[in-house]
Amino acid sequence: MHYLCRLIGYFGSTMKEYTIETKIRSCQFDELTAEQQALVNDAKQMTANSYSPYSRFRVGAAARLSNGVVVKGCNQENAAFPSGLCAERTTLFAANANYPNHAVQSLAIACYTDGHFTSEPGAPCGACRQVMLETEHRFGKPMEVILYGEKEIYVFDSVTSLLPLGFFAEDLHG
Repeated sequence: MHYLCRLIGYFGSTMKEYTIETKIRSCQFDELTAEQQALVNDAKQMTANSYSPYSRFRVGAAARLSNGVVVKGCNQENAAFPSGLCAERTTLFAANANYPNHAVQSLAIACYTDGHFTSEPGAPCGACRQVMLETEHRFGKPMEVILYGEKEIYVFDSVTSLLPLGFFAEDLHG
């Protein structure tokens, strides 16, 4: 699958148009490497630990670090809705807290609702994409992202494919 996005902006009195391309590989589970399959299985397994009594939408994530360690997480809801946290962020924050000097090489995400895994891959929210992008940027290495769906799986070589116009610390200083 291949998506195109157009960015149109005004710069002075001259309008410019840019095209941003995003590369997405679509595959089936058996087309993944053994390492990718194991990570997806970890993410799927983590949906069982989700605390999601309000949405009943369980999300699990698993991150493989540069030292080979796999860190897992799941979404955690709260009656005060802004207090909850997505699976991607619980996983990446745990990885960064416990292994601060090891890059995340790959992140797998799986969604479960209504008694089964979603047929199409679930995409991370904007806040999660920003955290994923900063995690990737922090180590200067691409982070593979695997979005699991029963019918098809999306594989991204880098978080920049999910968030092409990122916001970084250096942007805070003009």
